Order: sequence, then C-alpha cells, then structure tokens
Amino acid sequence: MTIAGLTAAMDDHQLTEIYAFAKKLGKDAGQMLLDAACSRIKAPSSDGNFHEKESSVDIVTKTDHGSPTTGPAPTRHLASADTNCYSFLGEESYSAGSSKQYLVTSLPTWIVDPLDGTVNFTHLFPMFCVSIAFCIGGHPVIGVINAPFLNQFFSSCRGKGAWFNERHQMPLVRNPIPPLPKAAPSGCTFACEWGKDRREIPEGNLNRKVHSFVTMAMERNGRGGQGGMVHGVRSLGSATMDLAYTAMGSIDIWWEGGCWEWDVAAGIAILEEAGGLVTTANPPHDYKKAAIPQVELGGRLYLAIRPTGSTDTETGLEAQHRVNHAQQAFPNPQ
Repeated sequence: MTIAGLTAAMDDHQLTEIYAFAKKLGKDAGQMLLDAACSRIKAPSSDGNFHEKESSVDIVTKTDHGSPTTGPAPTRHLASADTNCYSFLGEESYSAGSSKQYLVTSLPTWIVDPLDGTVNFTHLFPMFCVSIAFCIGGHPVIGVINAPFLNQFFSSCRGKGAWFNERHQMPLVRNPIPPLPKAAPSGCTFACEWGKDRREIPEGNLNRKVHSFVTMAMERNGRGGQGGMVHGVRSLGSATMDLAYTAMGSIDIWWEGGCWEWDVAAGIAILEEAGGLVTTANPPHDYKKAAIPQVELGGRLYLAIRPTGSTDTETGLEAQHRVNHAQQAFPNPQ
C-alpha cells in the first residue's frame, strides 16, 4: 500500500498494532537507557562521554547516539521492523544532517528521541526519558514516554485513553477531574524551561523567558496587575516530561518556545488523549469569538493546560481557553 493510501486507510486494528509495537519499543529502549545510567553509577565516566553542540547546555551523549555502528535503540528497531511505509524523524538524525526539514509532513511518521533530557541524564537527575510518537496527517496520535530511572511509563493511543504505568488512566484525579482555579494562573503550578539560548541581549529568548517567569510568580498586583501568583514554578529539564506531568494533572500550565518535534510529539499525543489542551503560545485576542488553533508540530511555540473539569458556570474547555488567553500578557520566546 502507498503511504497516501495508508494514511487514508489506517483503521483501528492497524493503530492498535502500531500502539503495541510503540510500547514494546519504549520499554526495550528504556531498559537500555536505565542500563546506561546504572553503568555510570558503577563506573563514573569522564566528561568525554558527552560533547557540546551549540552551547554548554546543548549537549549530546554517547547514549543519544547509541553504538557508532548501530545507532540509538529505537532507530535500530524501527529500521528492522516492517516500517517501510512510514517516514521517520529523530533529533540526532536531524542533527547529523540527514534532514533539515523541521515541519512534519502529512505522511505517517515516527518521531523518536532516544534520550530526552540529556543534561539531566549527564547529572543523573532522574527526569530523562525515551520519547516515541506516531503521527498521521502531521498530528501525533500515539505517544510513549518511558522515564526508566523513575519507573514511570506514559502511553496513549487515539480513542484508547492516556495511561500511567498502563494501569492508571490520566489525569490521575478523575472523580471528578478538578476544575482550574477561577483566578488562574493564580493557584496553579506552572512549568517552563530555560532553553539553550542564553545570550545576554535585550530581545533574546533568555530575557523574554525570565520576564515571563517572574511575572507568573509575582503577586497579583505586580507589574500593573499582571502578576500570576502561581503556586509554584517548575523546571524539569525535559519538555517531554513537562507534558507527561501536565497530562497526569500534576502541572496545570506549561509554556515553552523553541521546541522541536521530538521534544513534544509524544507528550502532545498523551496530553490531548487525557483531555488537556495544547496550542500555540500566541492565542487569538478574542478567544470567545475566534477558535483556539490546534497545535501544529514545528510551530516552536507551545502552551499546554492540564485536563480540566467543568463547573456550574464553565465547561472544562472554556476554562482552558480562558487560561490560554491569560498568557497573552507575557512576551513569547522566539
């Protein structure tokens, strides 16, 4: 079958088989990642096991690449499986120059990052994971995230729910799902990342982000009434893990700029299936009249809001759109 025909004819049975394959792949790759972490504990390595790309916080390890002759584990398994009908996109294959197209096409596509949270892995901070997504029509419909050092496994398939460790449906608090605070973002947990662009320039991403982070944390009367007074600001060091925890309901709002497809695809699939909202960080000015656009892989600017319960005066989706609109007060990174 041609790729175009596969896109049109992808039925529930095929999707279920792909989902099972993705979960098996995530578990196998996660075990390899855990083994690599444990080997570092037994025999601490030198700085020679990673090298810098664009800056001292933009690094790649031998674990990202896997064996010089075989490549990362997910890549090897995908290459050996019956996946000739599918396209493939991964961070290290992109970095190595095999492709410089960053927008996902409409072709059925695997998007894989064998190690998301490389800095965390290097320091043995446990927020690192394997990230696997399968996209149809340019949108992720299957997501698998395995954080083996934490024994946490997140997975989802379109129409089949989002799951934590394959036993607990997400969000974890479900009866009922909590609504967002009326004064949100006040009362929320807010996740963000510092990013790799650390240049000290007025319009640089670092200055934009710092301004926004401080505004979110500041008392409500601060900065002309724009203060967010969030309960807390979290930075896990992995956009993929940020999205997984938002799907879980542990993080209320996640906001980021500069992410690539492999940073977010699996997390988007899982969060959307859990009932969360992921969209651009540039929402319409009149959110009650203009539709909130669906997230587009490759858009680079993302805003995510956890699954949300309804109240007597507001549906969960209306609350998500309200909080999405509130973020317009903050300058977006590039």
